[in-house]
Amino acid sequence: MSAGTEVPNMSASTTSVLGKVRRIVPPLLDTFHKETTEKLTRDTVGQLGRVAVIGGSEDYTGAPYFSAMASARLGCDMSHVICTPAAAAVIKTYSPNLMVHPLMRQSSGKDETDPDPDQVAQKINEMLGRLHVLVVGPGLGRDPIMQATVARVIKAAREAKMPVVMDADALQLVQKDPDVIRGYKYAVLTPNVVEFKRLCDALKIDVGDQTSETGKVEKLAQELGGVTIIQKGAKDFISNGNVTLVSDLEGGKKRSAGQGDTLTGAIATFLGWRKAYHDGLWKDPEKPALEEDETMGLAAFAGSAITRECSRLAFGKKGRSLQASDLTDEVHSAFLGFFGEVDGDTARL
Repeated sequence: MSAGTEVPNMSASTTSVLGKVRRIVPPLLDTFHKETTEKLTRDTVGQLGRVAVIGGSEDYTGAPYFSAMASARLGCDMSHVICTPAAAAVIKTYSPNLMVHPLMRQSSGKDETDPDPDQVAQKINEMLGRLHVLVVGPGLGRDPIMQATVARVIKAAREAKMPVVMDADALQLVQKDPDVIRGYKYAVLTPNVVEFKRLCDALKIDVGDQTSETGKVEKLAQELGGVTIIQKGAKDFISNGNVTLVSDLEGGKKRSAGQGDTLTGAIATFLGWRKAYHDGLWKDPEKPALEEDETMGLAAFAGSAITRECSRLAFGKKGRSLQASDLTDEVHSAFLGFFGEVDGDTARL
């Protein structure tokens, strides 16, 4: 275990998986953010992760903030929020560290013409070239214009082969139209128990009592064509239909709304680091190199592990008064507990 507060009760399998995760965590190198190699021909600010959270509406401003801040606190270089103007005015007051873009639109009143989702999505799609990962869903709501807009953005992200993390109300989009995400191996869905059942019902998947927990998540991942599913619960079951991981680290004993937003943000940062790993921005001394399918699962597992450790640490300090914002404060401590600071040109647990 590296420097930092030791994480208790880690199983051998969890230690092994986190050892692989460590390989995709960027070391802190002087050569980063400098145009010193042929690969770094563009603006290098943000090369270790540019994440955007699409969500945030008139009624929900906390969720996208918690997700974006988890990404930032974990260590992505740039964290954006794309939301409605009403939400943007509020979220900007939460933190000056986030870049907030009021590009989303909700349905208009009865006497007004609704915004055109194609036009709204076009402005967001123009940003995709500057991003590495999308998180869709925190605070999104179920407004039909918002839902239609993100469907178009997800389509553009697929064309760009950009990883997409989907949670909360974005999962309703998958329930209604599974083809939005079917077959896209760079997608990560993070349903809770209720959302998981709704997805299975929508896809007519039988996950009766005779099916094991790992079997259930494997069935859903297979039906969706190899997307990565994280079924959240007492344990998190993670599968792309072929490989299944179980995240069983101890968490806090208090569940509050918004903890899943820390999960989506953490996954997004690991996905951003995953891109840097596969782009060869540092030398991985271990052979063979990790495969792209494997690192999708590793990023999902790592996000789960960080979130569970944040919950454990926050609960130890706050007890039953724990709130989602308390997890945000523990993100860096959780990272240090698993990995320490990654220096030099190696990346090992």
